[in-house]
Amino acid sequence: METQKKPIRVLVVGCGNMGASHASAYHEMDGFEICGLVSTGDSKVKLNNLLGGGYPLYNDFEQALATARPDAVCISTYPDTHEQYAIKSLEADCHVFIEKPLADSVEGAERVAAVAAKTGKKLVIGYILRYHPSWQRFIELSGELGKPLVMRMNLNQQSHGVMWDVHRNLMKSLSPIVDCGVHYIDVMCQMTGSKPVQVNAIGARLTDDIPATNYNYGQLQIRFEDGSVGWYEAGWGPMMSETAFFVKDVIGPKGAVSIVAKEAGASGKSDSVAAHTKTESLRFHYADIDEANNFTRQDRWIDLADEPDHQELCNREQRFFLKAIRENVDLTEATEHAISSLRVAFACDESVKTGEVVRLA
Repeated sequence: METQKKPIRVLVVGCGNMGASHASAYHEMDGFEICGLVSTGDSKVKLNNLLGGGYPLYNDFEQALATARPDAVCISTYPDTHEQYAIKSLEADCHVFIEKPLADSVEGAERVAAVAAKTGKKLVIGYILRYHPSWQRFIELSGELGKPLVMRMNLNQQSHGVMWDVHRNLMKSLSPIVDCGVHYIDVMCQMTGSKPVQVNAIGARLTDDIPATNYNYGQLQIRFEDGSVGWYEAGWGPMMSETAFFVKDVIGPKGAVSIVAKEAGASGKSDSVAAHTKTESLRFHYADIDEANNFTRQDRWIDLADEPDHQELCNREQRFFLKAIRENVDLTEATEHAISSLRVAFACDESVKTGEVVRLA
């Protein structure tokens, strides 16, 4: 009879929105055992109570790492701590799950990846859309549209209350088009299978409530080697409009595929984390026309039975993390993709700040 494998002891660092979701996944999974919750504030207390209590609580990351002696560390803190926490965890012989972005600079992300490679520990980066079956299908269907592709995506958030606190804290280190943009740049790169060669971006600072060097609205444009082009828009704050906050289209010579999230895209939902990954339906439009220029094929609606909510997506991320550890999955390509999307996002940030087109090597 096969001996049951010991659970992976995981230290959860950062107990806000994403940290709480990942902790809930660990709490329910047989393969993991939480050995501590870490945060500087009282979010760890609230999370511990939510999970039924009993987990060790820590205010200081380094103390928690030394005391709990975990097998793995889950990092869901603000991006300016990602590099430091990830490297310390890897050097402490821990596998790492880390929320995107991998670091608050490209050089920092490369340093983390280098330490992961040197130590041989697993590094999984939280690109949640890669685990969503509808987004996987969205990317797959884009391959039926021909080339070049035109990709139109946005995620504007009319943040208020606690979420405005979260966004202001994020903007101490990153702009919205970097923090959120890496997801959609990653999607565009998967759709085209081509190399980004040029970016152009604009931004605006719509509030004095953020650092003078940052902006809370941005729009980027990417040109790919195969002639495809992509557009992404992101804005955070109580002043943001909820009109057309949720646009997800890909267009090619043969037609278009769109995510149609009638419920998630409704008024009042832009500030909801759960709404950001919800798809509901895919609409495939065919460009075929007859001699009178009339369409010859009706649009096709694709409703996928597997529509995981935000928590289930986090569960799937953690199941993959467990698989990567237990089955020694090679994560080299996934890490390279994460660094590549971050490099493009920072090039867009540079374009906003300089007003210049940035060409990518």
